Amino acid sequence: MKFKVALIQMSCSPDISQNIAKAAAMVNRAADTGARIVCLQELYASRYFPQTVNVAHYELACPLPDDSLASMQKIAADKKVVIIVPVYECVRAGINFNTAVIIEADGSIAGKFRKVHIPEGPQYLEKYYFTPGDRGYPVFRTAYATIGVGICWDEWFPEVARILGMKGAEIIFYPSAIGSEPDHPQYSSQAAWETVIRSHGITNGLFVAAVNRVGQEDALRFYGGSFISNPYGEVLVRGDNDGDQVVAAELDLAQIREFRNIFQFHRDRRPETYGELLKVVIE
Repeated sequence: MKFKVALIQMSCSPDISQNIAKAAAMVNRAADTGARIVCLQELYASRYFPQTVNVAHYELACPLPDDSLASMQKIAADKKVVIIVPVYECVRAGINFNTAVIIEADGSIAGKFRKVHIPEGPQYLEKYYFTPGDRGYPVFRTAYATIGVGICWDEWFPEVARILGMKGAEIIFYPSAIGSEPDHPQYSSQAAWETVIRSHGITNGLFVAAVNRVGQEDALRFYGGSFISNPYGEVLVRGDNDGDQVVAAELDLAQIREFRNIFQFHRDRRPETYGELLKVVIE
């Protein structure tokens, strides 16, 4: 089966309604050019607020479903497109999640994934804002493919991709917000970021699609570079480092079986030998 996947790489302003409207226009454009699955970037509706500790930012969290999600559901139903929508979800006071909602091609909610690995570093102060995800690593059997989602910091952990691959994911989407490192201004993580994500595609024989924001937001500059790669680790398309962009590529799901017939990584696993991974410290 062949179909097109699109990533919405965009800069964000302080105006949430403006960000939502821009994202909606870009999703519509992606669908009109043939995309069947479209993924937005992490926390797409706002600027990246975890750069500072500020109680006022808790007000950005919304119970689901909200009005912005409803607008994406309408687009999904009208265009027959699956949309992955990352949001700041409020469950109740003091419990907020970094969540990706999967909207089916008929506009219904297929489910959601809550970010599990929560980082803490200079200008990436997410432990203050997000409760670790409580739903494990679900896969979603959508109209076009079985997909999994990992949000930003989750993309650095091979265990996440392995579980999703073993559950049958054909594509893993990684909505991201990654950029400069203020305490190491001379260093760019972009090459490492792309390499580790592509490697998940290789070791699990599946497609990966990582979407990142762009532009300067306070102390951070986000480097874009959104990309899609196939089971062989070949980059099918890569976004620019600046500017709003629909990053799209056609995927041929037959490549998954083709690759796995060559490299039997799932067959040759030895899970009975991996018990030490359940320890916090291995001594």
